Amino acid sequence: MREVRFFRLLDASLARSMTAVLMAVALVSIRTAAHAQDYPTRPVTLVMPYPPGGGTDFAGRLLAQGLERRLGQPFILEYRPGAGSAIAATYVSRAPADGHTILYATSTTMAINVSVHKRLAYDPTKDLAPIAMFAVTPFVLVVNASLPVNSITDLATLAKSKPGALTYASNGPGGATHLFAELLKTMLGIELTHVPYKGNAPALNDVVAGHVALMFVDPSVAVQLAKQGKLKALGVTTAQRVPMAPDLPPLAEIGLPGFDAASWHMLVAPGATPRPILNKLNTVLTAIIKDPAVVPEMTKRGFVPTAGGSPEQLAAFVKTEIDRWGKVVRTAGAAGIE
Repeated sequence: MREVRFFRLLDASLARSMTAVLMAVALVSIRTAAHAQDYPTRPVTLVMPYPPGGGTDFAGRLLAQGLERRLGQPFILEYRPGAGSAIAATYVSRAPADGHTILYATSTTMAINVSVHKRLAYDPTKDLAPIAMFAVTPFVLVVNASLPVNSITDLATLAKSKPGALTYASNGPGGATHLFAELLKTMLGIELTHVPYKGNAPALNDVVAGHVALMFVDPSVAVQLAKQGKLKALGVTTAQRVPMAPDLPPLAEIGLPGFDAASWHMLVAPGATPRPILNKLNTVLTAIIKDPAVVPEMTKRGFVPTAGGSPEQLAAFVKTEIDRWGKVVRTAGAAGIE
């Protein structure tokens, strides 16, 4: 009888404990939902991984304006460039997970860096949480206007005649522009010397000035400078032509068969950010990207607006991109170079 009574008391105690746990979980869920409903309660910092002046700066400002109008709090851009966006990503990964510090991230930040860096201070699958993807960006291969290069064949011939003498600029080690150039080297069997910068704008300035021979840039910038005679544009990185540069052929059609690459852009938050806050931001950002006033502004600057995907779906997408770009990085010989 004593044993029966003991087990009955034990069952009752366990039941009370389970009830308390469930009530605590429910209370946390209610509080989290309430916080999400009130979010944001103060200005939000949008950390930018590249310096002012480039296409990402424009996109970041455009999104910040839309978020501010819809959520009623200032969204302030804070620039932390360097290390192929790893400095900014590390900073945000360690920020309070309350949605008031978020990051402008690219395929470099969330996928490429994993393979390029020997020791990455953040794990994009754990320390950062996708909010929403908003655009993809094709690139254009450009060369200095005075360089005797008007085609991929010309470039290959010149590079092979002077192994390592030609230089290429990038927005930092592990960035898309770096990786695309490494692919170019591998596919053409040439030697080029890498000159990394902390952003596209200063890198492009040196290509225009002739301090560096070539780089990959946004279509909008390439078209404008090519029309002014300051650069020569050879082709686009995607398998299809792009609206901003319809006259430029894909590199895959003019000497680099199989070359097909673009950078994607998303906003992310610290990994432990409550799901309701991520969902709220996802809904608002999706509305911004579908805004008829926003689409042409993005398009004419070389972005292809892309809306859709929940935070959970984007987290799964990031994992597949890490695998895909890991293979590209290894093929290009760029694994663990930083």
